[in-house]
Amino acid sequence: MAIPKTTKKYLDQRLAKYDEIAHKTVYTAYDAAQTLRQELKSIAKSLLIATDKAYIIAVVPANMRIDLGKLRSAVRAKKVSIPSEKVMVKAFRVKPGAMTAFGGLHKVEVWADKSLLKTKDIIISAGNFTDSVRMKVKDYLKLEEAKLANFAKAGGYKLPARPKTKKSKSGVKKTKKKASGKKKSAKKISKKRR
Repeated sequence: MAIPKTTKKYLDQRLAKYDEIAHKTVYTAYDAAQTLRQELKSIAKSLLIATDKAYIIAVVPANMRIDLGKLRSAVRAKKVSIPSEKVMVKAFRVKPGAMTAFGGLHKVEVWADKSLLKTKDIIISAGNFTDSVRMKVKDYLKLEEAKLANFAKAGGYKLPARPKTKKSKSGVKKTKKKASGKKKSAKKISKKRR
């Protein structure tokens, strides 16, 4: 597939420099990182946030989480919350999970965490599940006129740990596996044989 026409038109009209990336269907920033073989910090994770004033899009690297308390302070709101998926569908005509970090598409203010500045390029969902956009972080922030603040905290997605390996006597590495299920006691087995 190709990036949605509305996203392409939005970027092209603003003379944005970007690369289109087609990939298999992904539903999360973590899945995008795995599919594209990218570090989590180079994938943008965007979340629609309802404040007492308006909706905003908060953007953090995929290896971070949004601290709603810090975000509330940054946007100077009395209350912030994550709206239901029904709101996304009704107000923004977006499928749940397909909200892009391009707030200008929806006339929504973008707040980006300062940790995004630690990476040169960022990969952003194009607004569907099969396409993304790669662009320089500085170009993205300028395009969106994003407000920068510190509202991310560690603890976003983590890559799975590799299984522990142990060398056997023959020098071949073997993977340790945990036994599944419960072990039967010797007494129960001997009773069944009678």
